[in-house]
Amino acid sequence: MKKLEITAEKRDELKVELGELIAKRPQIAEDLAYARSFGDLSENAEYDAAREAQKVLESRVLEIEGILEHATIIKIKKGGKVALGSKVTVKTGKKVTEYMIVNPVEADPLHNKLSAESPLGVVLMGCKVGDEVEFSAPKGTVKYSITEVA
Repeated sequence: MKKLEITAEKRDELKVELGELIAKRPQIAEDLAYARSFGDLSENAEYDAAREAQKVLESRVLEIEGILEHATIIKIKKGGKVALGSKVTVKTGKKVTEYMIVNPVEADPLHNKLSAESPLGVVLMGCKVGDEVEFSAPKGTVKYSITEVA
């Protein structure tokens, strides 16, 4: 796995999620033991469901551990040019939106965390206050003015 740059906030979120997942392991082990007690495993839906839950949990644990092991915290530079970790405010018409530019692993469009590799993220990277950019959106081309980079 390559080095990932993530925010300190994302690192903390991942540590909390990892703790919660690890805390679920004993319950899943109990569920497996209980399902095994039903006998024949070849036609045991409870056992299959418990094994699937264990597989999903362990996969996510491994994924989070891998991210945390290879992650470096983004050093946020105030002002200047848009880079990973920047908060950038853009204006189009009367609408003003603030995005945080992040690595794809922590992108969350519903919370305005924009992947640096997304089409809009690519356009914004390296820009500074006063720059105007065009972005090809599903509804057509949109022009953004960058009003703040923090």
